[in-house]
Amino acid sequence: MKIGIPLETAPGETRVASIPEVVKKLIGKGFEVEVEAGAGVRAGYPDADYTAAGAQLTDRAGAFDVDLLLKVRRPDVADVEALRPGGLYIGLLESCGEDEILSAMLAKGVRVLGMERMPRTSRAQSMDALSSQSNIAGYRATLEAAARYGRFLPMMMTSAGSAKPARLVVLGVGVAGLQAIATARRLGADVYAYDVRPETQEQIRSLGAKPIELDLGESGSGEGGYAKELSEEAKAKQQAALSDQLAKAHVIITTALIPCRPAPVLVTEDVVKRMRPGSVIVDLAAANGGNCPLTVAGEIVERHGVTIVGLTNFPALVPADASAFYARNLANLIEIMFTPSESGPVLNDLAEDDITAAMLVKSST
Repeated sequence: MKIGIPLETAPGETRVASIPEVVKKLIGKGFEVEVEAGAGVRAGYPDADYTAAGAQLTDRAGAFDVDLLLKVRRPDVADVEALRPGGLYIGLLESCGEDEILSAMLAKGVRVLGMERMPRTSRAQSMDALSSQSNIAGYRATLEAAARYGRFLPMMMTSAGSAKPARLVVLGVGVAGLQAIATARRLGADVYAYDVRPETQEQIRSLGAKPIELDLGESGSGEGGYAKELSEEAKAKQQAALSDQLAKAHVIITTALIPCRPAPVLVTEDVVKRMRPGSVIVDLAAANGGNCPLTVAGEIVERHGVTIVGLTNFPALVPADASAFYARNLANLIEIMFTPSESGPVLNDLAEDDITAAMLVKSST
């Protein structure tokens, strides 16, 4: 069974699907691993480390001509053409349903497992790439905010005088939001947080932050631990009630997302106008339309004196650890997909396991 690890070609992508440490373990389990030359360089993993781990260096065609291809980002047309017919593909598909790329992969007989389709169960936690990468995004977003805010985050007492701590608000208390809260607290900010799911309030308090409590007349708790979309009436109440809290913030980090839906607008232009000049908004929902209507995906802009960060790939700014986390997610998944044998790993029936069955893309036709 041959595994391929290609160079990621999406603009700005620095991660790699596996790292030498994990490659060595895969080879120890009987897999052969083909790594495209230069695949890990941008993440801090040189070719020599892969060869030392037992991998074979190859060109792009060789990395794709394998039984199982491991990838971080969504494939493009050239990637699909290079895939071996009847092979296996695992990666982030960045799609809510079947599209032209997925249809082309299925037409070639490729079995596709989408990492974002991983069920949110205790057994799947060690394989959950969305959580591992969101954790990194929340951490890196907070550092971005601290670097772009022209004042201290913590209270500072010096012989030259003192500075009050920055008021930092986190919107959305999922994995990214919780890590943003924890990082901001470690940096000494005065942290507030809000989520439509009432059960998150205890999590907010446990990290030393203060929950923003709003009465919207309905709960935003959805299935699988995710938030659900609020009614139009509740959205209006939410924006009105949040406005005063947000206008007082010096830094806002937004992480509110609803699966396969546009990101909810939480920070209105009116709020931005009321914020103190020099304040910062980091919008982690930028790729899905943004939690602020002034956010520009992929760019850092200034509007009404406020810096709005719309970067869409924060894990790629911490590529070594982001790649390591992702590689371990994949390795844990591969562990349940194959059974060892004297002749090498044997693929299990993907439909028989609840995790791989949920991840497997099926044709809509």
